[in-house]
Amino acid sequence: MNYVRIEARFRSLRFRLMLLNAIVVLIASMGTLIGLRAGMRFALVRELDQILSEDLDEIELDLAAAGEPTSTSLASQLDRKAEGHVQHRWFVQIRSAAPSSTKGDTGEDVLQSVNVPKEVDDGPMETGLPTTVNGYRMFDRVATGSDGKPVWIRVGASMSSIERDLTLIDEIIGIAFVLGLIVAPLGGYWLAGRVTRPLSNMINTADRLRPEELSERLPVRGNGDELDHLSHTFNLLLDRIASFLQQRRDFLANAAHELRTPLAALRSTAEVAMRSQRTANEYQDLLGTIVEESESLEVLVNQLLLLAETEADSETLMSTGEPVALAKLLEQSYDMFVGVAESRSISLELQPVQPATVKGNRHHLRQVINNLIDNALKFTPSGGTVIVSLEIDKPTNNACLTVRDSGVGIAADEMPRLFERFYRGDRSRRRDAVTRGTGLGLSICQAIVKGHGGTLRIESEIGKGSCFHVTLPMLEPAIGSEQV
Repeated sequence: MNYVRIEARFRSLRFRLMLLNAIVVLIASMGTLIGLRAGMRFALVRELDQILSEDLDEIELDLAAAGEPTSTSLASQLDRKAEGHVQHRWFVQIRSAAPSSTKGDTGEDVLQSVNVPKEVDDGPMETGLPTTVNGYRMFDRVATGSDGKPVWIRVGASMSSIERDLTLIDEIIGIAFVLGLIVAPLGGYWLAGRVTRPLSNMINTADRLRPEELSERLPVRGNGDELDHLSHTFNLLLDRIASFLQQRRDFLANAAHELRTPLAALRSTAEVAMRSQRTANEYQDLLGTIVEESESLEVLVNQLLLLAETEADSETLMSTGEPVALAKLLEQSYDMFVGVAESRSISLELQPVQPATVKGNRHHLRQVINNLIDNALKFTPSGGTVIVSLEIDKPTNNACLTVRDSGVGIAADEMPRLFERFYRGDRSRRRDAVTRGTGLGLSICQAIVKGHGGTLRIESEIGKGSCFHVTLPMLEPAIGSEQV
Protein backbone atom coordinates (compact mmCIF):
# COMPACT_ATOMS: atom_id res chain seq x y z
CA MET A 1 0.00 0.00 0.00
CA ASN A 2 2.83 2.41 0.90
CA TYR A 3 4.61 1.53 -2.32
CA VAL A 4 1.49 2.41 -4.31
CA ARG A 5 1.16 5.76 -2.54
CA ILE A 6 4.84 6.56 -3.06
CA GLU A 7 4.61 5.63 -6.75
CA ALA A 8 1.50 7.78 -7.13
CA ARG A 9 3.30 10.71 -5.49
CA PHE A 10 6.23 10.35 -7.89
CA ARG A 11 3.80 10.39 -10.82
CA SER A 12 1.94 13.44 -9.55
CA LEU A 13 2.02 16.78 -11.34
CA ARG A 14 3.40 18.43 -8.21
CA PHE A 15 6.43 16.13 -8.13
CA ARG A 16 7.13 16.62 -11.83
CA LEU A 17 6.89 20.40 -11.49
CA MET A 18 9.22 20.22 -8.49
CA LEU A 19 11.70 18.09 -10.42
CA LEU A 20 11.68 20.37 -13.46
CA ASN A 21 11.99 23.46 -11.26
CA ALA A 22 14.91 21.94 -9.33
CA ILE A 23 16.71 20.94 -12.54
CA VAL A 24 16.26 24.39 -14.09
CA VAL A 25 17.35 26.17 -10.89
CA LEU A 26 20.41 23.97 -10.46
CA ILE A 27 21.48 24.29 -14.09
CA ALA A 28 20.98 28.07 -14.02
CA SER A 29 22.79 28.36 -10.68
CA MET A 30 25.74 26.24 -11.78
CA GLY A 31 26.00 28.12 -15.04
CA THR A 32 25.97 31.40 -13.13
CA LEU A 33 28.54 30.23 -10.59
CA ILE A 34 30.86 28.78 -13.23
CA GLY A 35 30.56 31.98 -15.25
CA LEU A 36 31.30 33.98 -12.09
CA ARG A 37 34.41 31.85 -11.43
CA ALA A 38 35.65 32.36 -14.97
CA GLY A 39 35.02 36.07 -14.67
CA MET A 40 36.86 36.27 -11.35
CA ARG A 41 39.86 34.40 -12.78
CA PHE A 42 39.95 36.69 -15.78
CA ALA A 43 39.77 39.77 -13.54
CA LEU A 44 42.52 38.53 -11.20
CA VAL A 45 44.88 37.60 -14.06
CA ARG A 46 44.20 40.89 -15.79
CA GLU A 47 44.96 42.77 -12.58
CA LEU A 48 48.24 40.85 -12.22
CA ASP A 49 49.13 41.63 -15.83
CA GLN A 50 48.48 45.32 -15.19
CA ILE A 51 50.75 45.29 -12.14
CA LEU A 52 53.56 43.47 -14.01
CA SER A 53 53.27 45.89 -16.94
CA GLU A 54 53.58 48.86 -14.58
CA ASP A 55 56.58 47.19 -12.85
CA LEU A 56 58.18 46.69 -16.25
CA ASP A 57 57.75 50.40 -17.03
CA GLU A 58 59.24 51.31 -13.64
CA ILE A 59 62.28 49.06 -14.14
CA GLU A 60 62.88 50.50 -17.60
CA LEU A 61 62.91 53.98 -16.09
CA ASP A 62 65.25 52.84 -13.30
CA LEU A 63 67.56 51.27 -15.86
CA ALA A 64 67.73 54.50 -17.83
CA ALA A 65 68.45 56.43 -14.62
CA ALA A 66 71.17 53.99 -13.46
CA GLY A 67 73.06 54.32 -16.70
CA GLU A 68 74.07 50.66 -16.98
CA PRO A 69 72.38 47.30 -16.18
CA THR A 70 75.17 46.25 -13.81
CA SER A 71 74.65 49.20 -11.50
CA THR A 72 74.90 48.22 -7.84
CA SER A 73 72.15 50.62 -6.84
CA LEU A 74 69.81 49.12 -9.43
CA ALA A 75 70.55 45.60 -8.19
CA SER A 76 69.88 46.61 -4.58
CA GLN A 77 66.64 48.28 -5.54
CA LEU A 78 65.42 45.23 -7.43
CA ASP A 79 66.39 42.89 -4.56
CA ARG A 80 64.52 45.01 -2.03
CA LYS A 81 61.42 44.96 -4.16
CA ALA A 82 61.63 41.21 -4.69
CA GLU A 83 62.01 40.65 -0.95
CA GLY A 84 59.05 42.97 -0.31
CA HIS A 85 56.89 40.83 -2.60
CA VAL A 86 58.14 37.47 -1.46
CA GLN A 87 54.61 36.17 -0.94
CA HIS A 88 53.90 36.74 -4.63
CA ARG A 89 57.36 35.44 -5.60
CA TRP A 90 58.02 38.54 -7.61
CA PHE A 91 61.25 38.59 -9.63
CA VAL A 92 63.05 40.39 -12.46
CA GLN A 93 65.71 39.30 -14.97
CA ILE A 94 67.87 41.46 -17.27
CA ARG A 95 69.81 39.76 -20.11
CA SER A 96 72.06 40.95 -22.90
CA ALA A 97 70.59 40.70 -26.40
CA ALA A 98 71.72 41.18 -29.98
CA PRO A 99 70.24 44.19 -31.79
CA SER A 100 68.40 42.01 -34.27
CA SER A 101 67.11 39.50 -31.73
CA THR A 102 63.40 39.40 -31.15
CA LYS A 103 62.90 35.94 -29.70
CA GLY A 104 64.66 33.20 -27.80
CA ASP A 105 67.56 32.88 -25.43
CA THR A 106 69.72 35.66 -26.89
CA GLY A 107 72.31 36.40 -24.22
CA GLU A 108 73.70 35.94 -20.79
CA ASP A 109 72.19 37.21 -17.56
CA VAL A 110 73.33 40.73 -16.79
CA LEU A 111 71.31 41.27 -13.66
CA GLN A 112 68.58 39.45 -11.75
CA SER A 113 66.84 39.83 -8.46
CA VAL A 114 66.59 37.30 -5.72
CA ASN A 115 63.83 34.68 -5.74
CA VAL A 116 64.17 33.94 -9.45
CA PRO A 117 62.44 30.53 -9.77
CA LYS A 118 64.32 27.70 -11.40
CA GLU A 119 61.21 26.84 -13.45
CA VAL A 120 61.73 29.98 -15.57
CA ASP A 121 65.45 30.70 -15.03
CA ASP A 122 66.54 29.07 -18.25
CA GLY A 123 63.40 29.78 -20.22
CA PRO A 124 63.47 31.80 -23.45
CA MET A 125 62.38 35.41 -23.42
CA GLU A 126 59.60 36.61 -25.72
CA THR A 127 58.23 40.08 -26.26
CA GLY A 128 54.60 40.79 -26.81
CA LEU A 129 51.71 39.35 -24.80
CA PRO A 130 52.17 38.07 -21.23
CA THR A 131 53.03 34.38 -20.92
CA THR A 132 52.47 31.72 -18.28
CA VAL A 133 55.21 29.16 -17.60
CA ASN A 134 55.02 26.56 -14.82
CA GLY A 135 52.57 28.64 -12.77
CA TYR A 136 54.34 32.00 -13.25
CA ARG A 137 52.98 35.00 -15.11
CA MET A 138 55.70 36.97 -16.97
CA PHE A 139 56.16 40.08 -19.12
CA ASP A 140 59.19 40.44 -21.48
CA ARG A 141 60.39 43.60 -23.15
CA VAL A 142 63.46 44.73 -25.14
CA ALA A 143 65.00 47.97 -23.80
CA THR A 144 68.08 49.99 -24.74
CA GLY A 145 70.95 50.37 -22.28
CA SER A 146 73.10 53.48 -21.76
CA ASP A 147 75.67 52.13 -24.20
CA GLY A 148 72.97 51.82 -26.88
CA LYS A 149 72.88 48.01 -26.80
CA PRO A 150 69.55 46.19 -26.46
CA VAL A 151 68.80 44.25 -23.29
CA TRP A 152 65.97 41.90 -22.31
CA ILE A 153 63.88 42.74 -19.28
CA ARG A 154 61.60 40.10 -17.74
CA VAL A 155 59.23 40.74 -14.82
CA GLY A 156 57.19 37.89 -13.35
CA ALA A 157 55.21 36.72 -10.35
CA SER A 158 53.67 33.50 -9.14
CA MET A 159 49.98 32.82 -9.81
CA SER A 160 49.63 30.88 -6.56
CA SER A 161 47.65 33.71 -4.93
CA ILE A 162 45.19 33.63 -7.81
CA GLU A 163 44.90 29.87 -7.49
CA ARG A 164 44.23 30.25 -3.76
CA ASP A 165 41.46 32.73 -4.48
CA LEU A 166 40.02 30.43 -7.12
CA THR A 167 40.18 27.50 -4.70
CA LEU A 168 38.16 29.53 -2.20
CA ILE A 169 35.66 30.36 -4.93
CA ASP A 170 35.47 26.66 -5.83
CA GLU A 171 34.66 25.83 -2.22
CA ILE A 172 31.95 28.47 -2.18
CA ILE A 173 30.54 27.08 -5.44
CA GLY A 174 30.54 23.57 -3.96
CA ILE A 175 28.70 24.72 -0.86
CA ALA A 176 26.21 26.67 -2.99
CA PHE A 177 25.62 23.62 -5.16
CA VAL A 178 24.97 21.41 -2.12
CA LEU A 179 22.59 24.01 -0.71
CA GLY A 180 20.91 24.18 -4.12
CA LEU A 181 20.46 20.42 -4.10
CA ILE A 182 18.59 20.78 -0.81
CA VAL A 183 16.76 24.07 -1.23
CA ALA A 184 15.74 23.79 -4.90
CA PRO A 185 13.68 20.57 -4.52
CA LEU A 186 12.11 21.73 -1.24
CA GLY A 187 11.32 25.19 -2.59
CA GLY A 188 10.13 23.73 -5.87
CA TYR A 189 7.87 21.27 -4.06
CA TRP A 190 6.39 24.09 -1.99
CA LEU A 191 5.86 26.33 -5.01
CA ALA A 192 4.41 23.45 -7.04
CA GLY A 193 1.99 22.80 -4.17
CA ARG A 194 0.78 26.41 -4.28
CA VAL A 195 0.38 26.26 -8.04
CA THR A 196 -1.43 22.93 -8.09
CA ARG A 197 -3.65 23.61 -5.06
CA PRO A 198 -6.53 24.89 -7.26
CA LEU A 199 -6.21 21.72 -9.33
CA SER A 200 -6.38 19.65 -6.15
CA ASN A 201 -9.50 21.56 -5.14
CA MET A 202 -11.03 20.75 -8.50
CA ILE A 203 -10.23 17.07 -8.08
CA ASN A 204 -11.64 16.99 -4.56
CA THR A 205 -14.76 18.85 -5.64
CA ALA A 206 -15.26 16.49 -8.57
CA ASP A 207 -14.87 13.51 -6.22
CA ARG A 208 -17.57 14.89 -3.93
CA LEU A 209 -20.03 15.63 -6.70
CA ARG A 210 -23.02 13.32 -7.11
CA PRO A 211 -25.87 13.42 -9.63
CA GLU A 212 -28.29 14.20 -6.83
CA GLU A 213 -26.12 17.02 -5.44
CA LEU A 214 -24.37 19.41 -7.82
CA SER A 215 -24.55 22.64 -5.83
CA GLU A 216 -20.86 22.84 -4.86
CA ARG A 217 -18.66 25.15 -6.90
CA LEU A 218 -14.96 25.94 -7.06
CA PRO A 219 -13.77 29.20 -5.49
CA VAL A 220 -12.42 31.82 -7.89
CA ARG A 221 -9.42 33.57 -6.33
CA GLY A 222 -9.77 36.71 -8.43
CA ASN A 223 -6.19 36.73 -9.72
CA GLY A 224 -7.32 36.64 -13.34
CA ASP A 225 -4.80 33.93 -14.24
CA GLU A 226 -5.27 30.66 -16.13
CA LEU A 227 -6.26 28.78 -12.97
CA ASP A 228 -9.02 31.30 -12.26
CA HIS A 229 -10.18 30.89 -15.84
CA LEU A 230 -10.11 27.12 -15.41
CA SER A 231 -12.14 27.36 -12.17
CA HIS A 232 -14.67 29.62 -13.86
CA THR A 233 -14.94 27.25 -16.83
CA PHE A 234 -15.33 24.27 -14.51
CA ASN A 235 -18.10 26.07 -12.61
CA LEU A 236 -19.89 26.85 -15.86
CA LEU A 237 -19.62 23.19 -16.80
CA LEU A 238 -21.14 22.21 -13.45
CA ASP A 239 -23.94 24.73 -14.02
CA ARG A 240 -24.71 23.19 -17.40
CA ILE A 241 -24.60 19.66 -16.01
CA ALA A 242 -26.87 20.61 -13.11
CA SER A 243 -29.28 22.32 -15.49
CA PHE A 244 -29.27 19.31 -17.81
CA LEU A 245 -29.94 16.87 -14.98
CA GLN A 246 -32.73 19.04 -13.62
CA GLN A 247 -34.31 19.25 -17.07
CA ARG A 248 -33.93 15.50 -17.40
CA ARG A 249 -35.69 14.92 -14.06
CA ASP A 250 -38.46 17.34 -15.01
CA PHE A 251 -38.78 15.72 -18.42
CA LEU A 252 -39.12 12.21 -16.96
CA ALA A 253 -41.60 13.39 -14.34
CA ASN A 254 -43.71 15.30 -16.88
CA ALA A 255 -43.55 12.47 -19.42
CA ALA A 256 -44.67 9.99 -16.78
CA HIS A 257 -47.50 12.34 -15.75
CA GLU A 258 -48.65 12.88 -19.34
CA LEU A 259 -48.53 9.15 -20.10
CA ARG A 260 -50.34 8.24 -16.92
CA THR A 261 -53.45 10.27 -17.77
CA PRO A 262 -54.41 8.50 -21.04
CA LEU A 263 -53.38 5.12 -19.63
CA ALA A 264 -55.61 5.66 -16.60
CA ALA A 265 -58.46 6.67 -18.89
CA LEU A 266 -57.98 3.55 -21.01
CA ARG A 267 -57.95 1.31 -17.97
CA SER A 268 -60.98 2.92 -16.33
CA THR A 269 -62.99 2.77 -19.58
CA ALA A 270 -62.11 -0.90 -20.04
CA GLU A 271 -63.05 -1.66 -16.43
CA VAL A 272 -66.43 0.07 -16.89
CA ALA A 273 -67.08 -2.00 -20.00
CA MET A 274 -66.29 -5.24 -18.14
CA ARG A 275 -68.41 -4.65 -15.06
CA SER A 276 -71.79 -5.59 -16.60
CA GLN A 277 -73.56 -6.49 -19.77
CA ARG A 278 -74.20 -3.50 -22.00
CA THR A 279 -75.88 -2.73 -25.28
CA ALA A 280 -74.05 -2.52 -28.54
CA ASN A 281 -74.35 1.29 -28.59
CA GLU A 282 -72.86 1.52 -25.08
CA TYR A 283 -69.96 -0.70 -26.08
CA GLN A 284 -69.40 1.47 -29.16
CA ASP A 285 -69.30 4.61 -27.00
CA LEU A 286 -66.80 3.02 -24.61
CA LEU A 287 -64.66 1.75 -27.48
CA GLY A 288 -64.80 5.22 -29.03
CA THR A 289 -63.45 6.67 -25.78
CA ILE A 290 -60.67 4.09 -25.78
CA VAL A 291 -59.77 4.95 -29.37
CA GLU A 292 -59.75 8.67 -28.59
CA GLU A 293 -57.44 8.20 -25.60
CA SER A 294 -55.25 5.88 -27.66
CA GLU A 295 -54.90 8.57 -30.33
CA SER A 296 -53.93 11.10 -27.67
CA LEU A 297 -51.38 8.63 -26.30
CA GLU A 298 -50.04 7.96 -29.81
CA VAL A 299 -49.61 11.70 -30.46
CA LEU A 300 -47.67 12.11 -27.23
CA VAL A 301 -45.41 9.13 -27.93
CA ASN A 302 -44.75 10.31 -31.48
CA GLN A 303 -43.83 13.76 -30.22
CA LEU A 304 -41.43 12.29 -27.67
CA LEU A 305 -39.83 10.15 -30.36
CA LEU A 306 -39.54 13.14 -32.69
CA LEU A 307 -37.94 15.23 -29.96
CA ALA A 308 -35.41 12.49 -29.21
CA GLU A 309 -34.70 12.03 -32.92
CA THR A 310 -34.04 15.71 -33.56
CA GLU A 311 -31.67 15.94 -30.59
CA ALA A 312 -29.80 12.80 -31.60
CA ASP A 313 -29.39 13.98 -35.21
CA SER A 314 -28.63 17.64 -34.50
CA GLU A 315 -24.85 17.22 -35.00
CA THR A 316 -25.05 15.35 -38.29
CA LEU A 317 -28.20 16.87 -39.75
CA MET A 318 -26.44 19.65 -41.64
CA SER A 319 -23.86 17.32 -43.18
CA THR A 320 -26.27 14.53 -44.20
CA GLY A 321 -29.40 16.54 -45.07
CA GLU A 322 -30.95 17.14 -48.47
CA PRO A 323 -31.89 20.40 -50.25
CA VAL A 324 -35.39 21.41 -49.16
CA ALA A 325 -37.54 24.10 -50.78
CA LEU A 326 -39.17 26.00 -47.92
CA ALA A 327 -41.67 27.77 -50.19
CA LYS A 328 -43.11 24.45 -51.31
CA LEU A 329 -43.41 23.18 -47.74
CA LEU A 330 -45.07 26.43 -46.69
CA GLU A 331 -47.67 26.16 -49.45
CA GLN A 332 -48.43 22.56 -48.50
CA SER A 333 -48.94 23.48 -44.85
CA TYR A 334 -51.11 26.42 -45.85
CA ASP A 335 -53.34 24.15 -47.96
CA MET A 336 -53.66 21.74 -45.01
CA PHE A 337 -54.67 24.38 -42.44
CA VAL A 338 -56.76 26.76 -44.50
CA GLY A 339 -59.85 24.60 -44.01
CA VAL A 340 -59.27 24.43 -40.24
CA ALA A 341 -58.95 28.22 -40.14
CA GLU A 342 -62.24 28.69 -42.03
CA SER A 343 -64.05 26.33 -39.64
CA ARG A 344 -62.90 28.53 -36.73
CA SER A 345 -63.70 31.79 -38.56
CA ILE A 346 -60.01 32.75 -38.65
CA SER A 347 -58.36 34.40 -41.64
CA LEU A 348 -55.24 32.46 -42.62
CA GLU A 349 -53.15 34.52 -45.07
CA LEU A 350 -50.10 33.40 -47.01
CA GLN A 351 -48.13 36.36 -48.28
CA PRO A 352 -46.14 36.05 -51.52
CA VAL A 353 -43.11 33.93 -50.66
CA GLN A 354 -39.61 34.09 -52.08
CA PRO A 355 -37.92 30.85 -53.21
CA ALA A 356 -35.53 29.68 -50.51
CA THR A 357 -33.66 26.38 -50.27
CA VAL A 358 -32.05 25.04 -47.11
CA LYS A 359 -30.25 21.84 -46.29
CA GLY A 360 -31.85 19.49 -43.81
CA ASN A 361 -34.65 17.03 -43.13
CA ARG A 362 -37.80 17.74 -45.11
CA HIS A 363 -40.11 15.95 -42.68
CA HIS A 364 -38.72 17.80 -39.65
CA LEU A 365 -38.95 21.22 -41.31
CA ARG A 366 -42.53 20.48 -42.31
CA GLN A 367 -43.22 19.61 -38.66
CA VAL A 368 -41.91 23.05 -37.59
CA ILE A 369 -44.18 24.89 -40.01
CA ASN A 370 -47.20 22.79 -39.04
CA ASN A 371 -46.60 23.27 -35.31
CA LEU A 372 -46.24 27.04 -35.61
CA ILE A 373 -49.37 27.47 -37.77
CA ASP A 374 -51.38 25.07 -35.58
CA ASN A 375 -50.22 26.88 -32.44
CA ALA A 376 -51.22 30.26 -33.93
CA LEU A 377 -54.68 28.98 -34.88
CA LYS A 378 -55.25 27.50 -31.41
CA PHE A 379 -54.67 30.77 -29.60
CA THR A 380 -56.34 33.10 -32.07
CA PRO A 381 -60.05 33.83 -31.37
CA SER A 382 -62.77 33.82 -34.02
CA GLY A 383 -62.46 36.79 -36.35
CA GLY A 384 -58.69 36.92 -35.86
CA THR A 385 -55.92 36.73 -38.42
CA VAL A 386 -52.89 34.53 -38.92
CA ILE A 387 -50.29 35.71 -41.44
CA VAL A 388 -47.51 33.47 -42.78
CA SER A 389 -44.57 34.82 -44.79
CA LEU A 390 -41.18 33.73 -46.12
CA GLU A 391 -38.46 36.24 -47.00
CA ILE A 392 -34.73 36.17 -47.76
CA ASP A 393 -32.15 38.17 -45.85
CA LYS A 394 -29.53 38.63 -48.58
CA PRO A 395 -26.70 40.11 -46.41
CA THR A 396 -26.70 37.01 -44.19
CA ASN A 397 -28.03 34.56 -46.83
CA ASN A 398 -30.74 33.38 -44.41
CA ALA A 399 -34.33 32.34 -44.99
CA CYS A 400 -36.71 34.12 -42.60
CA LEU A 401 -40.04 32.37 -41.89
CA THR A 402 -42.61 34.37 -39.92
CA VAL A 403 -45.93 33.25 -38.40
CA ARG A 404 -47.87 36.18 -36.93
CA ASP A 405 -51.26 35.97 -35.18
CA SER A 406 -53.69 38.37 -33.53
CA GLY A 407 -54.40 36.04 -30.63
CA VAL A 408 -54.32 36.37 -26.85
CA GLY A 409 -50.56 36.90 -26.68
CA ILE A 410 -48.05 35.62 -24.14
CA ALA A 411 -47.25 37.13 -20.76
CA ALA A 412 -43.73 38.41 -20.24
CA ASP A 413 -43.13 36.08 -17.27
CA GLU A 414 -44.03 33.06 -19.42
CA MET A 415 -41.74 33.92 -22.34
CA PRO A 416 -38.52 32.40 -20.88
CA ARG A 417 -40.27 29.05 -20.27
CA LEU A 418 -42.10 28.62 -23.56
CA PHE A 419 -39.51 26.22 -24.95
CA GLU A 420 -39.44 24.02 -21.85
CA ARG A 421 -40.82 20.53 -22.40
CA PHE A 422 -44.40 20.00 -21.22
CA TYR A 423 -44.72 23.64 -20.24
CA ARG A 424 -48.14 25.14 -20.86
CA GLY A 425 -48.94 28.65 -19.76
CA ASP A 426 -51.95 29.48 -17.61
CA ARG A 427 -53.97 30.72 -20.54
CA SER A 428 -53.38 27.56 -22.51
CA ARG A 429 -54.56 25.46 -19.58
CA ARG A 430 -57.83 27.43 -19.31
CA ARG A 431 -58.81 26.84 -22.91
CA ASP A 432 -61.09 24.07 -24.12
CA ALA A 433 -60.07 20.63 -25.37
CA VAL A 434 -59.56 21.91 -28.89
CA THR A 435 -56.55 23.99 -27.83
CA ARG A 436 -55.24 21.59 -25.20
CA GLY A 437 -51.81 20.27 -26.16
CA THR A 438 -48.97 18.27 -24.68
CA GLY A 439 -46.57 21.18 -24.21
CA LEU A 440 -43.98 19.67 -26.56
CA GLY A 441 -44.70 21.52 -29.79
CA LEU A 442 -42.42 24.53 -29.27
CA SER A 443 -39.70 22.34 -27.74
CA ILE A 444 -39.75 20.20 -30.88
CA CYS A 445 -39.64 23.29 -33.10
CA GLN A 446 -36.66 24.73 -31.25
CA ALA A 447 -34.77 21.41 -31.35
CA ILE A 448 -35.36 21.04 -35.10
CA VAL A 449 -34.42 24.64 -35.94
CA LYS A 450 -31.31 24.46 -33.77
CA GLY A 451 -30.33 21.18 -35.41
CA HIS A 452 -30.52 22.93 -38.79
CA GLY A 453 -28.20 25.71 -37.61
CA GLY A 454 -31.00 28.28 -37.28
CA THR A 455 -32.72 30.28 -34.57
CA LEU A 456 -36.29 30.54 -33.28
CA ARG A 457 -37.44 33.61 -31.38
CA ILE A 458 -40.77 35.03 -30.21
CA GLU A 459 -42.27 38.50 -30.00
CA SER A 460 -45.54 38.82 -28.13
CA GLU A 461 -47.81 41.27 -26.36
CA ILE A 462 -50.86 40.47 -24.28
CA GLY A 463 -54.07 41.13 -26.20
CA LYS A 464 -52.27 41.90 -29.49
CA GLY A 465 -50.92 38.51 -30.52
CA SER A 466 -47.60 36.80 -31.06
CA CYS A 467 -45.01 36.53 -33.83
CA PHE A 468 -42.66 33.55 -34.29
CA HIS A 469 -39.49 34.18 -36.31
CA VAL A 470 -37.54 31.24 -37.74
CA THR A 471 -34.16 31.94 -39.36
CA LEU A 472 -32.40 29.18 -41.33
CA PRO A 473 -29.14 29.31 -43.31
CA MET A 474 -29.70 28.92 -47.05
CA LEU A 475 -27.76 26.91 -49.59
CA GLU A 476 -25.72 28.73 -52.22
CA PRO A 477 -27.78 29.80 -55.26
CA ALA A 478 -26.13 27.24 -57.52
CA ILE A 479 -27.05 24.41 -55.17
CA GLY A 480 -30.41 25.89 -54.32
CA SER A 481 -31.54 25.72 -57.91
CA GLU A 482 -32.10 21.97 -57.48
CA GLN A 483 -35.04 22.23 -55.09
CA VAL A 484 -36.89 19.28 -53.63
